[in-house]
Amino acid sequence: MSDSLQRGSAPPRDHAAERQAAIQSDDGFAADLRGFGPVGILAILVILAGNAVVVPLSALLVVAWTWRSRTPWRDIGYVRPRSWLRTLAVGVLFGAAFKLLMKAVVMPLLGAEPINQAYHYLTGNTAAIPGALFAMTVGAGFGEETVFRGYMFERLGKLFKSLRGAKALAVALTSLWFGLDHYAIQGLAGVQQATIVGVVYGTIYACTGRVLMLMFAHAAFDLTAYAMIYWNFESQVAHLIFK
Repeated sequence: MSDSLQRGSAPPRDHAAERQAAIQSDDGFAADLRGFGPVGILAILVILAGNAVVVPLSALLVVAWTWRSRTPWRDIGYVRPRSWLRTLAVGVLFGAAFKLLMKAVVMPLLGAEPINQAYHYLTGNTAAIPGALFAMTVGAGFGEETVFRGYMFERLGKLFKSLRGAKALAVALTSLWFGLDHYAIQGLAGVQQATIVGVVYGTIYACTGRVLMLMFAHAAFDLTAYAMIYWNFESQVAHLIFK
Protein backbone atom coordinates (compact mmCIF):
# COMPACT_ATOMS: atom_id res chain seq x y z
CA MET A 1 0.00 0.00 0.00
CA SER A 2 2.74 2.44 0.97
CA ASP A 3 4.76 1.54 -2.16
CA SER A 4 1.71 2.27 -4.25
CA LEU A 5 1.19 5.59 -2.55
CA GLN A 6 4.86 6.50 -3.05
CA ARG A 7 4.69 5.64 -6.72
CA GLY A 8 1.48 7.54 -7.07
CA SER A 9 2.90 10.60 -5.36
CA ALA A 10 5.90 10.89 -7.71
CA PRO A 11 5.51 13.94 -9.98
CA PRO A 12 4.80 13.02 -13.62
CA ARG A 13 7.58 13.59 -16.13
CA ASP A 14 7.09 16.65 -18.24
CA HIS A 15 7.89 15.18 -21.67
CA ALA A 16 6.98 18.41 -23.47
CA ALA A 17 9.49 20.34 -21.35
CA GLU A 18 12.16 17.70 -22.02
CA ARG A 19 11.56 17.91 -25.76
CA GLN A 20 11.72 21.71 -25.64
CA ALA A 21 14.99 21.58 -23.70
CA ALA A 22 16.45 19.16 -26.26
CA ILE A 23 15.38 21.45 -29.11
CA GLN A 24 16.93 24.47 -27.40
CA SER A 25 20.17 22.54 -26.81
CA ASP A 26 20.21 21.44 -30.45
CA ASP A 27 19.56 25.00 -31.61
CA GLY A 28 22.47 26.17 -29.48
CA PHE A 29 24.86 23.71 -31.10
CA ALA A 30 23.59 24.61 -34.57
CA ALA A 31 24.17 28.29 -33.77
CA ASP A 32 27.70 27.48 -32.57
CA LEU A 33 28.41 25.71 -35.86
CA ARG A 34 27.20 28.75 -37.78
CA GLY A 35 29.25 31.14 -35.67
CA PHE A 36 32.94 31.91 -35.40
CA GLY A 37 33.56 30.78 -31.85
CA PRO A 38 35.61 27.67 -30.95
CA VAL A 39 33.04 25.24 -32.36
CA GLY A 40 32.59 27.19 -35.61
CA ILE A 41 36.33 27.60 -36.16
CA LEU A 42 36.95 23.91 -35.45
CA ALA A 43 34.27 23.02 -38.02
CA ILE A 44 35.98 25.23 -40.62
CA LEU A 45 39.37 23.62 -39.96
CA VAL A 46 37.96 20.10 -40.15
CA ILE A 47 36.15 20.86 -43.41
CA LEU A 48 39.19 22.44 -45.06
CA ALA A 49 41.38 19.52 -43.98
CA GLY A 50 38.97 16.94 -45.34
CA ASN A 51 40.49 16.65 -48.81
CA ALA A 52 43.86 15.81 -47.26
CA VAL A 53 42.26 12.49 -46.29
CA VAL A 54 40.29 11.74 -49.44
CA VAL A 55 38.68 13.77 -52.22
CA PRO A 56 35.95 15.08 -52.03
CA LEU A 57 35.60 14.68 -48.25
CA SER A 58 35.64 18.46 -47.71
CA ALA A 59 32.53 18.89 -49.84
CA LEU A 60 30.73 16.06 -48.03
CA LEU A 61 31.62 17.71 -44.73
CA VAL A 62 30.18 20.98 -46.05
CA VAL A 63 26.91 19.18 -46.79
CA ALA A 64 26.93 17.66 -43.29
CA TRP A 65 27.71 21.06 -41.74
CA THR A 66 24.90 22.74 -43.66
CA TRP A 67 22.39 20.15 -42.49
CA ARG A 68 23.53 20.04 -38.86
CA SER A 69 23.93 23.80 -38.48
CA ARG A 70 20.49 24.32 -40.00
CA THR A 71 21.95 26.64 -42.59
CA PRO A 72 19.54 27.12 -45.52
CA TRP A 73 20.76 25.15 -48.54
CA ARG A 74 20.35 28.29 -50.61
CA ASP A 75 23.16 29.89 -48.57
CA ILE A 76 25.71 27.49 -50.09
CA GLY A 77 24.26 27.85 -53.59
CA TYR A 78 22.23 24.64 -53.57
CA VAL A 79 19.22 26.00 -55.43
CA ARG A 80 16.97 23.81 -57.57
CA PRO A 81 17.32 24.96 -61.19
CA ARG A 82 14.32 25.96 -63.26
CA SER A 83 15.52 23.49 -65.88
CA TRP A 84 18.07 20.76 -65.16
CA LEU A 85 18.69 20.15 -68.87
CA ARG A 86 19.27 23.82 -69.63
CA THR A 87 21.57 24.22 -66.63
CA LEU A 88 23.57 21.17 -67.71
CA ALA A 89 23.83 22.36 -71.31
CA VAL A 90 24.86 25.91 -70.35
CA GLY A 91 27.41 24.61 -67.86
CA VAL A 92 29.00 22.12 -70.25
CA LEU A 93 29.17 24.54 -73.18
CA PHE A 94 30.51 27.37 -71.03
CA GLY A 95 33.09 25.18 -69.29
CA ALA A 96 34.42 23.65 -72.52
CA ALA A 97 34.57 27.00 -74.34
CA PHE A 98 36.24 28.64 -71.35
CA LYS A 99 38.96 25.98 -71.28
CA LEU A 100 39.64 26.37 -75.01
CA LEU A 101 39.87 30.15 -74.55
CA MET A 102 42.30 29.74 -71.66
CA LYS A 103 44.46 27.24 -73.56
CA ALA A 104 44.51 29.01 -76.91
CA VAL A 105 44.63 32.67 -75.82
CA VAL A 106 45.04 33.48 -72.14
CA MET A 107 47.75 31.04 -71.05
CA PRO A 108 49.98 31.64 -74.12
CA LEU A 109 49.80 35.38 -73.39
CA LEU A 110 50.97 34.64 -69.85
CA GLY A 111 53.91 32.66 -71.19
CA ALA A 112 52.73 29.21 -70.12
CA GLU A 113 54.25 26.10 -71.68
CA PRO A 114 51.97 24.48 -74.27
CA ILE A 115 52.26 21.09 -72.54
CA ASN A 116 51.01 20.65 -68.98
CA GLN A 117 53.88 18.54 -67.71
CA ALA A 118 52.17 17.80 -64.39
CA TYR A 119 49.52 15.74 -66.17
CA HIS A 120 51.36 14.66 -69.32
CA TYR A 121 51.47 11.11 -67.92
CA LEU A 122 47.76 10.89 -68.74
CA THR A 123 48.47 10.97 -72.49
CA GLY A 124 47.15 7.70 -73.89
CA ASN A 125 47.01 6.26 -70.37
CA THR A 126 43.86 4.11 -70.41
CA ALA A 127 44.51 2.72 -66.94
CA ALA A 128 44.19 6.21 -65.45
CA ILE A 129 40.82 6.99 -67.08
CA PRO A 130 38.50 5.95 -64.17
CA GLY A 131 40.49 7.88 -61.57
CA ALA A 132 40.82 10.92 -63.82
CA LEU A 133 37.10 11.01 -64.61
CA PHE A 134 36.21 10.73 -60.92
CA ALA A 135 38.64 13.49 -59.97
CA MET A 136 37.37 15.87 -62.65
CA THR A 137 33.65 15.33 -62.17
CA VAL A 138 33.11 14.46 -58.50
CA GLY A 139 36.34 15.89 -57.07
CA ALA A 140 36.48 19.12 -59.06
CA GLY A 141 32.93 19.71 -60.28
CA PHE A 142 31.05 18.80 -57.12
CA GLY A 143 33.86 19.06 -54.57
CA GLU A 144 35.72 22.26 -55.40
CA GLU A 145 32.63 24.25 -56.32
CA THR A 146 30.86 23.26 -53.11
CA VAL A 147 33.87 24.29 -51.02
CA PHE A 148 35.38 27.27 -52.86
CA ARG A 149 32.18 28.87 -54.07
CA GLY A 150 29.28 27.67 -51.90
CA TYR A 151 30.89 27.20 -48.49
CA MET A 152 33.61 29.84 -48.56
CA PHE A 153 31.24 32.50 -49.89
CA GLU A 154 28.81 31.67 -47.10
CA ARG A 155 31.50 31.87 -44.41
CA LEU A 156 33.16 35.01 -45.78
CA GLY A 157 29.78 36.62 -46.38
CA LYS A 158 28.88 36.15 -42.72
CA LEU A 159 32.33 37.29 -41.58
CA PHE A 160 32.40 40.46 -43.71
CA LYS A 161 28.66 41.19 -43.78
CA SER A 162 29.17 44.66 -42.28
CA LEU A 163 31.69 45.68 -44.96
CA ARG A 164 30.86 47.36 -48.23
CA GLY A 165 32.00 45.25 -51.15
CA ALA A 166 31.82 42.02 -49.14
CA LYS A 167 31.04 39.98 -52.26
CA ALA A 168 33.96 41.47 -54.19
CA LEU A 169 36.23 40.66 -51.26
CA ALA A 170 34.91 37.10 -51.22
CA VAL A 171 35.62 36.76 -54.95
CA ALA A 172 39.17 38.04 -54.49
CA LEU A 173 40.00 35.88 -51.47
CA THR A 174 38.50 32.66 -52.79
CA SER A 175 40.13 33.16 -56.20
CA LEU A 176 43.56 33.67 -54.65
CA TRP A 177 43.08 30.67 -52.36
CA PHE A 178 41.85 28.54 -55.26
CA GLY A 179 44.88 29.57 -57.32
CA LEU A 180 47.42 28.87 -54.59
CA ASP A 181 45.81 25.49 -54.00
CA HIS A 182 47.08 24.45 -57.46
CA TYR A 183 50.70 25.48 -56.95
CA ALA A 184 52.04 22.25 -55.43
CA ILE A 185 51.18 20.17 -58.50
CA GLN A 186 51.04 22.62 -61.42
CA GLY A 187 53.39 25.42 -60.41
CA LEU A 188 53.00 29.06 -61.42
CA ALA A 189 50.99 28.33 -64.57
CA GLY A 190 48.52 26.34 -62.50
CA VAL A 191 48.17 29.21 -60.03
CA GLN A 192 47.58 31.71 -62.84
CA GLN A 193 44.95 29.60 -64.56
CA ALA A 194 43.14 28.60 -61.37
CA THR A 195 43.08 32.19 -60.10
CA ILE A 196 41.49 33.40 -63.34
CA VAL A 197 38.99 30.55 -63.20
CA GLY A 198 38.26 31.47 -59.59
CA VAL A 199 37.60 35.09 -60.50
CA VAL A 200 35.23 34.14 -63.33
CA TYR A 201 33.36 31.43 -61.43
CA GLY A 202 33.35 33.48 -58.24
CA THR A 203 31.88 36.49 -60.04
CA ILE A 204 29.16 34.35 -61.58
CA TYR A 205 28.36 32.86 -58.18
CA ALA A 206 28.33 36.28 -56.50
CA CYS A 207 25.80 37.47 -59.08
CA THR A 208 23.57 34.39 -59.19
CA GLY A 209 23.94 32.66 -55.81
CA ARG A 210 23.64 29.33 -57.66
CA VAL A 211 26.38 26.72 -57.77
CA LEU A 212 24.94 23.91 -59.91
CA MET A 213 25.76 25.41 -63.30
CA LEU A 214 29.30 26.07 -62.05
CA MET A 215 29.64 22.43 -61.03
CA PHE A 216 28.82 21.36 -64.58
CA ALA A 217 31.07 24.07 -66.03
CA HIS A 218 33.99 23.11 -63.79
CA ALA A 219 33.66 19.45 -64.71
CA ALA A 220 33.45 20.31 -68.43
CA PHE A 221 36.47 22.62 -68.13
CA ASP A 222 38.58 19.84 -66.63
CA LEU A 223 37.26 17.17 -68.99
CA THR A 224 38.11 19.35 -71.98
CA ALA A 225 41.62 19.77 -70.59
CA TYR A 226 41.80 16.01 -70.06
CA ALA A 227 40.71 15.30 -73.64
CA MET A 228 43.49 17.55 -74.97
CA ILE A 229 46.04 15.78 -72.78
CA TYR A 230 44.80 12.24 -73.42
CA TRP A 231 44.73 12.60 -77.21
CA ASN A 232 47.92 14.69 -77.15
CA PHE A 233 46.76 17.84 -78.93
CA GLU A 234 47.52 20.36 -76.18
CA SER A 235 50.30 21.92 -78.22
CA GLN A 236 48.12 22.34 -81.31
CA VAL A 237 45.46 24.20 -79.33
CA ALA A 238 48.08 26.32 -77.53
CA HIS A 239 49.52 27.37 -80.91
CA LEU A 240 46.16 27.77 -82.61
CA ILE A 241 46.41 31.59 -82.55
CA PHE A 242 49.94 32.34 -81.40
CA LYS A 243 52.30 30.29 -83.55
